[in-house]
Amino acid sequence: MAGKVTGQTGLAFYPVTWWESIILGLVQGLTEFLPISSSAHLRIVGELLGGADPGAAFTAITQIGTEAAVLVYFRKDIARIISRWAQSLPVGPWRGRIPTDDPDARMGWLIILGSLPIVIAGLAFQDMIETALRNLYITAAVLALFALVLGVADKVGAKRRTLTEMTWKQGLIFGAAQAMALIPGVSRSGGTITAGLLMGFTREAAARYSFLLAIPAVMGSGIYQLVRSGGTGGEAGLALTALATFVAFVVGFVVIIAFLKIVSTYSYWPFVYYRIVLAAVVVVLLLTGVLHPLGPEEAHTPVP
Repeated sequence: MAGKVTGQTGLAFYPVTWWESIILGLVQGLTEFLPISSSAHLRIVGELLGGADPGAAFTAITQIGTEAAVLVYFRKDIARIISRWAQSLPVGPWRGRIPTDDPDARMGWLIILGSLPIVIAGLAFQDMIETALRNLYITAAVLALFALVLGVADKVGAKRRTLTEMTWKQGLIFGAAQAMALIPGVSRSGGTITAGLLMGFTREAAARYSFLLAIPAVMGSGIYQLVRSGGTGGEAGLALTALATFVAFVVGFVVIIAFLKIVSTYSYWPFVYYRIVLAAVVVVLLLTGVLHPLGPEEAHTPVP
């Protein structure tokens, strides 16, 4: 493992090797769409690999792979939503061809509305998100807390509403729930799915909207970091970042298919139990010194 380096943001990271890149891409693909928090898993697995933290650019760009899987899987739905949304606009060459209350046109607006909270929160709390909120004690607590909230939502939710019944207020609540995932451990899909269940949506409807809602925020963040890095892929380098992104795409596509089949038949309780167990494991590893709350560099920082 190479030594610690300071990246563009001034934060410490550890350059990854090609096999670590594959592992991190695999973790991203496996966990992005499940309500178990991909950011928490990348944070934990990265340190267990020996301190591998490729930097914010690597993480954000790798998520392009999982969102590309969403684009491929939902390509027909996405194309229809964009087309009918554009045709419902009051301006442009196709203006007024589709009524504004068309379900697909409304879904386009609901996705835009639901994306606003995470953009606002991400800009407002950027420093905290990259530093204090990455403390693994916070991650463990949030993993356990939101596991219980997900369990309650899955138990008491009416599970009757479909996406065609979504209101503007509900779209904004979905967006606020997604924004909470800026805290590692909450889970973007977990937050939005929990909110959907509490509002009475079916498991599959909540999961589908979670996938669609993530596209603007995650793709925007990844593209921003790619441009910001000058096309180099960030601190890890273009080749390793591209490798992890490809792995995340392939694995993520398979996970989408399996996850939608699972939630249409079974409950979310296996994920509730998994989150609680993971939280307990993280606490044990912290108490035994295997993991460090703020990262491996903390172990070498003298206490004032």
